[in-house]
Amino acid sequence: MSLWQKLGLTNKMTRERLARFVARYASEQETLDIGCGGAPYAKYFPHRIGFDHAAGPGVDVVGDAHALLFPDNYFERILCTEVLEHLIDPPKAVAEMRRVLKPGGLLILTTRFVFPIHDAPHDYWRFTRFGLEHLFRDWEIVELVEEAGSLGTLAVLAQRLGLQVQFYGGRLTKLFILAGARLLQGFSWLVRVEYGDVTHAEQAKHPVLVSGYYLAARRRNS
Repeated sequence: MSLWQKLGLTNKMTRERLARFVARYASEQETLDIGCGGAPYAKYFPHRIGFDHAAGPGVDVVGDAHALLFPDNYFERILCTEVLEHLIDPPKAVAEMRRVLKPGGLLILTTRFVFPIHDAPHDYWRFTRFGLEHLFRDWEIVELVEEAGSLGTLAVLAQRLGLQVQFYGGRLTKLFILAGARLLQGFSWLVRVEYGDVTHAEQAKHPVLVSGYYLAARRRNS
């Protein structure tokens, strides 16, 4: 085991936060787990069907998220973590999620905003808060929260570079970057006010630099 593994420096900040969010919506209801490769959150949804584009651990059904292989109004919950940015046609996929979800059913979804290319070449989109609000305008949004604020996002980006990039200086440079990312994460409290643009015309209601968003949305009865 490497030094940075022993120090926990390679434990992904995004995974730690995402797991806490998903755990809050743990349920024994019938759940469709879209893009579930590896089934990292299966323990929170004991009555789940794992759905992915390729066979693998925790996958029960292989198919296309743009054309879900289930009847209308079939599931009480849908879990879709870190998938939306990898779908060619997000609105079509969201419409399919709505179709197979029962009226009043809940969707738990996470996706990226400011984040490096990952799972290349199948990485197509990034979503702002406003883009997600538009995409889910026909849903009841129960919760829409930032994964990390501005300095926290810089920490996430630094860690991802440490994990995805080879640097001159080898292990020492990597250790410096990963340790720096963890240190930077602890200084998020330094951010006092943020603005919607460089003119400072209007104070932002939410962080302006965000690594990703966590969404819980309920299908309306209509």
